[in-house]
Parts: sequence; C-alpha cells; structure tokens
Amino acid sequence: MKRRVVVTGLGLVTPVGNDVNSTWEALAAGRSGIAPITAFDTSDYPVRFAGEVKEFDARQYLDHKEARRNDPFVHFAMAAARQALNDAAFTVTEENADRVGVIIGSGVGGLHTLHDQFRVLHEQGPSRISPFFVTMYISDMAAGIVSMQTGARGPNFATVSACATGANAIGEAAEMIRYGRADAMIAGGTECGITPIAMAAFAKMQALSRRNDEPERASRPFDAERDGFVMGEGAGVLLLEEEESARKRGAHIYAELAGYGATADAHHITAPAPGGAGLARAISVALKSGSIEPQEVDYINAHGTSTHENDGNETAAIKTVFGEHAYKLAVSSTKSMIGHTFGAAGAIEAAVTVLTMERGLITPTINYEHPDPACDLDYVPNTAREASVQVALSNSMGFGGHNAVLAFRRYRE
Repeated sequence: MKRRVVVTGLGLVTPVGNDVNSTWEALAAGRSGIAPITAFDTSDYPVRFAGEVKEFDARQYLDHKEARRNDPFVHFAMAAARQALNDAAFTVTEENADRVGVIIGSGVGGLHTLHDQFRVLHEQGPSRISPFFVTMYISDMAAGIVSMQTGARGPNFATVSACATGANAIGEAAEMIRYGRADAMIAGGTECGITPIAMAAFAKMQALSRRNDEPERASRPFDAERDGFVMGEGAGVLLLEEEESARKRGAHIYAELAGYGATADAHHITAPAPGGAGLARAISVALKSGSIEPQEVDYINAHGTSTHENDGNETAAIKTVFGEHAYKLAVSSTKSMIGHTFGAAGAIEAAVTVLTMERGLITPTINYEHPDPACDLDYVPNTAREASVQVALSNSMGFGGHNAVLAFRRYRE
C-alpha cells in the first residue's frame, strides 16, 4: 500500500536571494538576478553575464575547515538543506537517523575545483594537486556531506540527469518514502558551474543568449525573440516526509507530492523529441501516479529555458496532454529571473511551485514582450498573479533526453 508524501521544509540559494523568503520576494516582484559576471574576467568571452549567487557565506553553514575542503556546489547544498530542516523544525536523531535519507543531485559537480586543479597541474606540476581534489569534485559529495553533517543514515545518493537532476532527486526521494524505505528525505539539486570553461563551452554550442548589453532582459522564455538560455547557479532542497508521521509531530505541511513521472526521449543529445513527446509522456505518468485528472491542474512551473527548441516543444507537450484545458492553465518560467541553474533547476522550481500553492501567487515570466505563434499559452507575462492553485506541476527536461515531472496537490487530510 503506497504511503502519502508531503513537503514540510524548503531551502533555497539562488541568484535573487540566499534563502526562501528573499528569493520569493524577488520572484514575486519580477526582479531579475542576471547581471555581468563578477567571478572572472570575461573580456574575451562572447557571453559575459549570468545569474550568479551573491554575497553568500558558506561559513554560516559549515565551519572554516569544512568549507575549505568542499566545492561551492556542496556549500549551496548544505545551506539549502539546513534551511529546509530548520523550516520543518525537523531534527535527525539517533532514533530516526536510519529512516532519514538524502538524495541531492548535481549536473556537473565540482566544476570550480576541476578548473582550479587543472591550473595547478599545468603551472605547478602533479605534486601540488590537492589531496581533496577527488572528494571536492565528484557529484555525489553534496549528498554525502549533507548526510555527514546532519547524521542522516538512510538512503543516500546523487542523481545526475543534466537539467532534470533536481526533479529526479525529489521524485526518487518521494518513492523511497512512498514504498517504505524511508520516513523522511532531504532531497534536491545543487549547481555552481559559472566558470570559464562552462561559459566558453555553452557559448560554443550556441546555447546561450548573447544580450550582453541588457543581461536582465536576456532570459525571455516563450518570447518570439528569445535567443538562448542564461547560465545560473544555486540550490534547492525540500524536506519530504511520510504524511502520518509529519502530522503526528505537528509539522506544517506545504503540499502533498502526489505524483512523479520520468521518461527518456531516446532522440537527440540536446534537442527535445519532436512535439515534446517525451515530456508529454512524463506529464501523463506523473498525473496517473498521483491519480490526478488533467482538468484538475491549475498551474505549471515550466522548464522554460528561453531557447527556441525547448519552449516550442514544451508548449506542444502541454497541449498534447491537456488539450483545450491547456489554454486554461497558468504557465510560468522561474528561469526568466534566475537563469538556468542546470542540476539545481528542477529543485528550485519545485520549491517555487510549492510556495505558489502556499501563498496564492503565481510568479511571472518576465521579459515576455513578443508573442510567438508556436507558444500561445498563458505564460503569466511580466507581473505576478493572485490565484488559488490546487494542483500544480513542475516540468524538467535535460540534455540527453531526460524528462522529469513532479505533481503537487494542496494537502488535505
């Protein structure tokens, strides 16, 4: 018999805020966190802007030694995890530790460490490589460090599915609870990939917007003049609990995570399947697993990357599943304000979706100025909208043809 899974804690680190409230306030106001890159000299780069996390201090969450021994992607994850646990008033104890797990994914892992250590290798030789290089770089270390710092001894691993990573982590964590392998899971995604090699590589792919003169207007999902995505960074973590145990301890329940769908396009290394066929199947699986009828859905937090291929195919996928109801749905993209946080995107957007339901406000898709005939849904353009959202989806699509969809329902006993 499947158990119900609820969300009781949220944690966020994003380009518009280093916690949940500051992030939400910025998103609700339609404020962009995208600006010229400050981390390194971009003079020779074709793209010179991104959504950087600002004024973040890892020592608020890790002692000085631990902070030095971990890559920034781990710092972000630890911060979001601590926030989620504090928000839920949840403590890992000796009594419950074996039933509390951690699944936190990252698309690329410790890219800052990799960049720095290659420089050391070439300039100073192999003897100068850090003994912590491997543990700072590998993608599973966010989940590992969160487990060590909190004492959680249940299921522990990382998901890696490019831009679907965070959503897959949350979906798989929910399955652990649903089928009795854990009672609580710390789940999400983290990324800190705004580095010289990443910016050069994504620009070379022709994947990034090149609006260097107006970076805050560069990410424009579903707009006819979109010209690519914007790199972002950050982390999102949800605390998931089995419904009955959450109720017994008097936890505040944000929403129920009712359904989860994951599929593969089996089509192309970067382009979505024609018509968004893979995403459409993932949406259908999520609805079925949550016993949700299509017409019950009020809102979709879209993957909405601001690329021509993604936005058109995601719109087509929504129409495939929902038919005429697609035109009654509100659809918006968080990426319009924070950029594409890659492995963290699905988790950050899941948290925003839950907050949308909790606070009765749909955050907008900013920079939507020129309607595209291929993208003709209600994208909540430019201004937030009050709405009573009972059922919402969070869509994620990743390079490699990965699709993950989370279905949230307003909680009722």
